[in-house]
Amino acid sequence: MKRFLIPVSFLNDPLFKELLSQAEEEFGYHHPMGGLTIPCKEDVFLDIISHL
Repeated sequence: MKRFLIPVSFLNDPLFKELLSQAEEEFGYHHPMGGLTIPCKEDVFLDIISHL
């Protein structure tokens, strides 16, 4: 797993909102380390954020 910092502006994008919805369904939002786990492969995530 890798950690990414993303701009807050991504939170308004429909594609990123879908990733957050999937993350909530699969992992919930309670993470003691403060991170959020997104349920997709790293290369897919990088491809998505490159379009935002």
